[in-house]
Amino acid sequence: MIAAYTSVLSARPGDPVDIHLSSSGEVCRLEIARLGRERGVVLEVKNIATVEHAVPADADTMGCGWPVTATFTVGAGWESGYYELRFENELGETTCHFVCVLPSARTQRALLVLATNTYQAYNWWGGRSTYGDIGAVMDGRLGLFEALDQAVGIVSQERPFAQGILNAPEGVPKLMNGGLRGAGELPDMPSRRFTAEHGLGPLDNPAGFKNKWEHKFVAWCEEHGIGLDYATDRDLNDRPHVLDGYACVLVVGHSEYWSGPQRQALDDYVDQGGNLAVFSGNTSYWKVRWDGSRMVCHKSRGIDREPDLASAATGLWSHPQFARPEAALLGLTFLLGGYHRLGMCVARGTGSYTVYDETHWALEGCDLFYGDQIGGDSPLLAYENDGCLLQFNTDGRLSAVPHLGVPADLAVIAMAPAVFAEEPGTAYPPILAPEKLELAALVAHGHSEAGAQDRLRRGHAVMASFRREKGEVFNAGTTEWASALASGLSFVPRITLNVLQRFGAVG
Repeated sequence: MIAAYTSVLSARPGDPVDIHLSSSGEVCRLEIARLGRERGVVLEVKNIATVEHAVPADADTMGCGWPVTATFTVGAGWESGYYELRFENELGETTCHFVCVLPSARTQRALLVLATNTYQAYNWWGGRSTYGDIGAVMDGRLGLFEALDQAVGIVSQERPFAQGILNAPEGVPKLMNGGLRGAGELPDMPSRRFTAEHGLGPLDNPAGFKNKWEHKFVAWCEEHGIGLDYATDRDLNDRPHVLDGYACVLVVGHSEYWSGPQRQALDDYVDQGGNLAVFSGNTSYWKVRWDGSRMVCHKSRGIDREPDLASAATGLWSHPQFARPEAALLGLTFLLGGYHRLGMCVARGTGSYTVYDETHWALEGCDLFYGDQIGGDSPLLAYENDGCLLQFNTDGRLSAVPHLGVPADLAVIAMAPAVFAEEPGTAYPPILAPEKLELAALVAHGHSEAGAQDRLRRGHAVMASFRREKGEVFNAGTTEWASALASGLSFVPRITLNVLQRFGAVG
């Protein structure tokens, strides 16, 4: 066995980074490489002396407590980005970790915020995550749905990552059904076969950088000469000034977990004239709190677990106790969106957005008209998508209903159906992990009775934009935007470029 973690997940040139490593071998080799369109090695260290350390029973929540094995210093010439740390011992065993290198000073016009809180929430190294006892699933002690009851509300950063999160193999399929479901058939899900074939955890795919959404997005940007600086979720929590001076801030893929200070930093950034480009789905759904090296996220149990913490508690960002629904900043929320082309959720969906405002600036130069569809050839929509309540205008266009923080002046560009949870009581067994419908319905619609839960199930994926104070927000409304971008899907590259140009990311 070989496993490692670092003292920090982000650092600037000149900063030291401690490595905590356990290995059944006696020596190992470290290779550090920046991941983007290409993999560029910046440092190799050989013959690092190692020993094997015990894994504490509570490593998932309290950390490993291993001593420092070695230290490296971030090089003065290391470009801002995601850096993979790859370790290999003399037995041929390997493991990976990462460090985000921040710029010493702003070097680009746009800042990408890596969704590292989401990485932490899904990490099950040591057994459990905020989703369940995935270790018990992997060794056959529990089925996935049973394991969900063993989720923990606190996870430690001082432990390695499950390798399916940080070191996913090439060719990770989209989180979607493989094709349109035939009559009487269960959906085909290639991602589940891929997970089983490669020995990955059942919930590894929705988090991590390598060969996933963020990686695909930055590779496209580098191919097209668009420079990005990098930071992590935790950086916005600890040092919100990292946003200073950027024309545009981007979140990509699956930026699901935000802390209070992180949210405040982005609120202030936009209100003071910054531009926020959201190419993510299920964005800022759960509110978390950092307590030293541990991330607290009790999810649906948060309000009950921490009744005396008021606004510092954890749970749904849209919960009325916090009075700060995510849609007030983002324009959209997963509570009014849902899944598309996944399991029995819109299982026969086209995976396309339908255009309702062909005059919107984001569609400039796309040759799109009212009713045209964007994305069916990839498809664009799958997995998780954010939305809002909608109403038809007399001119046939759509308007947002100002509900759950959604601004009244939200410009709705395109829309598609989405389903928040699979329908119960059908002839088909559940495929997706069940959502906590009672709490979600209570937060979204004010009560948790069956009628509210039924209403919750029927949502929409929405592409939209709006102005907030001195700044502006664009929200693509889906996790899958980067995958469509990487595939050169019709219209998606041009829309992306329109957003980046308007928001000042491209000079």
